[in-house]
Amino acid sequence: MKSTIKKIFGYSALMLGSAFVAGVTTYTLMEKNGDSSTVVTVQQDGSFAMPTAIFGETKNSQPVDLTGAAENSIHAVVHIKSTQLGKTQTVTQMPDLFDFFFGDGTGRQQQIRTQPRVGFGSGVIISKDGYIVTNNHVIEGADEIDVKLNDNREFKGKLIGADPNTDLALVKIEGDDFPIIPIGDSDALKVGEWVLAVGNPFNLTSTVTAGIVSAKARTLGVYNGGIESFIQTDAAINQGNSGGALVNACGELVGINAVLSSPTGAYAGYGFAIPTSIMTKVVDDLKEFGAVQRAILGISGYDLGDERTKDKDLGTVEGVYVEEVSDGSGAKAAGIESGDVIVKIAGKKVHNMAELQENIAKHRPGDEVEVTVMRGKKEKTFDVTLKNVQGNTQVVKKFDLDMLGAAFQPIDDDVKRHLGVSYGLQVTGVDKGKFAEAGIKKGFVILKVNGTKIASEEDLAKVLKAANQSPERALFISGYYMSGRRANYAVDLSDGE
Repeated sequence: MKSTIKKIFGYSALMLGSAFVAGVTTYTLMEKNGDSSTVVTVQQDGSFAMPTAIFGETKNSQPVDLTGAAENSIHAVVHIKSTQLGKTQTVTQMPDLFDFFFGDGTGRQQQIRTQPRVGFGSGVIISKDGYIVTNNHVIEGADEIDVKLNDNREFKGKLIGADPNTDLALVKIEGDDFPIIPIGDSDALKVGEWVLAVGNPFNLTSTVTAGIVSAKARTLGVYNGGIESFIQTDAAINQGNSGGALVNACGELVGINAVLSSPTGAYAGYGFAIPTSIMTKVVDDLKEFGAVQRAILGISGYDLGDERTKDKDLGTVEGVYVEEVSDGSGAKAAGIESGDVIVKIAGKKVHNMAELQENIAKHRPGDEVEVTVMRGKKEKTFDVTLKNVQGNTQVVKKFDLDMLGAAFQPIDDDVKRHLGVSYGLQVTGVDKGKFAEAGIKKGFVILKVNGTKIASEEDLAKVLKAANQSPERALFISGYYMSGRRANYAVDLSDGE
């Protein structure tokens, strides 16, 4: 009997102790949160059930209802079909013994007709008068662009301009009062924030997937030296999502979906989007100039934490180590030196090269930016006037074959035999433009431009693009007239700048 009473007394003491601890805990939490409604419940087994107001959603937490953002976004995301029509191309076959002994040893050329190629992707309407942002790789090389809206209306798209360095393109459809997605601030986007990926994967229109921002300022090396500062997300992105919208929980556009990183070619956990901080500048340039006005700082380097800096005491653990400063650049003129570590641009911290590129990409040549570096473990600030790739602050104009003011066609076998050549591009007409200014006449057969063999319009377009991005901005052309007279021309692309 006494034993039983002792056990009852022990259990009672234990329960009273538990109640006392619960009371103290409740009071402490109430005081900390300033909320008298906060209650800690003691379960029958003596364990605690913590209130949702402490560990659950609070008044400052992000809403998880994304239905409004999805509904507003799908109407402004379009389906894009890009078509490359069949073309006649000249291909060179591998030389055989006959070519070595009786020909020129370079192999025989043959004209072939390619089949039409069709690609699909997405785009985002950003203005009520029909401007659409998409990826350059969605429309690259397209002869026809077809745009289909979520309400099944179809339009012919016109390419306004494209920028391979950022993989962005601007397309226009005719009309007004189109649905749009308001453009948000990608700089304000935080890791862990909910986002939607809206697009047309596998030709399935108006598809919405959700996830979070899992990282920012990612570099993948997929643009071959282009500008990369991706938003990384785990919202599912597949083929066909390219050019679609990355939208925040408020329904604002914060990125253009661009890259799928996967060993299989299908979604494997992460997708990457171009932030609107880069997109807005590119779109404005394409609208105004037809070409992106790209500013460069004029340095080459790498992130701190790289193997090359691990043994250096630089006074900081984040930033971009300056390995080399280009002659004639804004950085050189301002006084930035090799060995400096760039830690801020315009007062904003720079953690890596991707963030440096993103910040510079917002500016045009001629803009002045404040660059802060660590030198000898001390901060120094420089005012840098940014320049373009030609080393000046002039506007870079869009140059395509139309700007040359001429029409072209590959030479046929009769012209090849007549001139004794195996390739060439003939000028079939000359109007007002660069060719007329240089004195090039109808009938001239172009063989080389800037040392490159020219057998098609595509060859000429590639050389023209490279020349317009070079400091010289000139074409040096050699070839023949049908009389057999050899001629050389220099075409100035600078417009007297």
